Amino acid sequence: MAVRPARELHPGAWWIWALGLAAAASVLTNPYLLLLEIAVAGFVVLLRRSDQPWAGSFRLYLALGIVIVVVRVAFRILVGGGVPGAGDTVLISLPQIPLPHWVLGIQLLGPVTAAAVLAGLYEGLRLATIVICVGAANSLANPKRLLKSLPPALYEIGTTLVVAVSVLPQLAESLQRVRRARELRGGVEGRVGRLRRIVVPVLEDALERSLALAAGMDARGYGRSGPAGRTQRRMTGVLLMAALVGVGVGSYGLLDHTAPRWMSTPMLVAGAALAIVGLWSSGRRVTRSRYRPERWRAEEIGVALSGACVAAGIIGFVTDPLVRDPDTYSAPQIPALALIIVLLGLLPTVIAPRTYAVEAVPA
Repeated sequence: MAVRPARELHPGAWWIWALGLAAAASVLTNPYLLLLEIAVAGFVVLLRRSDQPWAGSFRLYLALGIVIVVVRVAFRILVGGGVPGAGDTVLISLPQIPLPHWVLGIQLLGPVTAAAVLAGLYEGLRLATIVICVGAANSLANPKRLLKSLPPALYEIGTTLVVAVSVLPQLAESLQRVRRARELRGGVEGRVGRLRRIVVPVLEDALERSLALAAGMDARGYGRSGPAGRTQRRMTGVLLMAALVGVGVGSYGLLDHTAPRWMSTPMLVAGAALAIVGLWSSGRRVTRSRYRPERWRAEEIGVALSGACVAAGIIGFVTDPLVRDPDTYSAPQIPALALIIVLLGLLPTVIAPRTYAVEAVPA
């Protein structure tokens, strides 16, 4: 049996896969399905992440997800734990803080019911799952290769997005370097001193690396704009404005069921088509060369399709409200169809090739 050579997958494939999982999680509050999605994302990261420093950032996203759930439940308790009704279980009765009469529908503290706590838990778990799915893409995809593979017209927005999503991976890499250097130096000190001696070098190292990346991009002429005539600039602006209007009208038509049919899907499709043409026209003025351009192969298509199938399956086929948004008075349901759809997210563990092994470099 032939063994596929190790290589890095196209970063766009990992992002499409992760965004598919996040899109599926955005329409769910079922804790079983959300926890299953987190397990799927974690298992794929465990088997297909590389030895690059940013691959270790997934633990930071897991910790951030736990914080999100805890904060969401705490806010549920702080801003009213629910008005007890028939059949509600009061977990704890806190003293209620009186508020002015013009603050309607809001109360501070008061009785905390089990239904309110579960509602906060479900909502926090949904947001945490979305964040963890994005963290999985960040741990698997090389942020620099992602920036290189963006369309020319999106180089300015792409630079901002890549810098934003690579903050945690870069901090994780800096934290590893600083901790390794401190272990080599040795020394015994208290927790406060140890924290101070780690946080400052980590932030300084992350800032230096960001400045080095920006200087390298500027030296290589990244995003250099070529000459563009007045007619081309005006045409590009008209196309993008028309695309914005089309997408806005189409979105309104989809949300308002009383609107004419031509205002929904046809306008949305027309706006998307104009946006593609406008971005292509805008990208013509951006001149850049590519060394070893990123290519899409069968593995990339398979990984992207697995995430898209999870999103399409959950949104299109799992329509039972008791499965998507279970109430807090009964145990959530998890039908076999929803279970199979979510497990499709594990296909990258079979489809994606192995990654390169990178030897550790001492700090």
